[in-house]
Amino acid sequence: MGILILKLTLTPVLIGAASLASRRWGSEVGGWLVGIPFTSGPIAFFLAVGPGVHFAADASVGILAGAVSQAAFALAYAWTALRFGWVWSVTSATVAFAVATLVLDVVPAGTVVTLVLAVSALVIALAAMPRQATKRSERVELPWWDIPARMLVATVFVLALTSAAPALGAHLSGLLSPFPIYAAVLCVFAHRLRGVAAGIAVMRGLLLGLFGFAAFFAVLAFWLEPGGVAPAFAIAIVASLAVQAGSLVVGRRLRLA
Repeated sequence: MGILILKLTLTPVLIGAASLASRRWGSEVGGWLVGIPFTSGPIAFFLAVGPGVHFAADASVGILAGAVSQAAFALAYAWTALRFGWVWSVTSATVAFAVATLVLDVVPAGTVVTLVLAVSALVIALAAMPRQATKRSERVELPWWDIPARMLVATVFVLALTSAAPALGAHLSGLLSPFPIYAAVLCVFAHRLRGVAAGIAVMRGLLLGLFGFAAFFAVLAFWLEPGGVAPAFAIAIVASLAVQAGSLVVGRRLRLA
């Protein structure tokens, strides 16, 4: 119940903040912002104080692997969007996420290998993102209902997934947990209202933000058991924020170059 309340409270706030950031600084910043583990981080904390640090450390490895699936999602969406609309784009992205997740589930790996896979997948995905749609989207007058609709859609998705978890079972729920709901909602709205370039920019921002995501869960996976809950989460937060800031700076410089 605590996790559900957290998601239902944090989801509209996060989507609203990311949408406003997109309007002020561009769609890429909005995608970067939702890459921060606002919900998965607290969930890992609840696991650490509930089932225990060993369980939470193992779960952190699984969530870290989710960065690979999210990279597949972003790449599939971006390339599909060059030729098709948002419906086909999000469908192909979801299929890519599912395939990547199933492969990772069949071939489990340790923390070090998972971290290397996650970082490699993000670097490759950024390099493989289409160049044709990197130009800045034209500024358009968005309808008044844009941000409230984003908040509502994201909250409904989170509520539906959380409510279905008991029926799906722990295994399938765990496979679905890294699905980039927030980024998908931002991307679809940006694509629909501002064009292909804006949608792809959200996905590029998500990839940049996932480096901080990977740093956060890598620290938890390595440090929870030997270090304890409070030190591990403190180090994870510092590492995540440092990597997050660095990824945005590097991403902006690379795009300008």
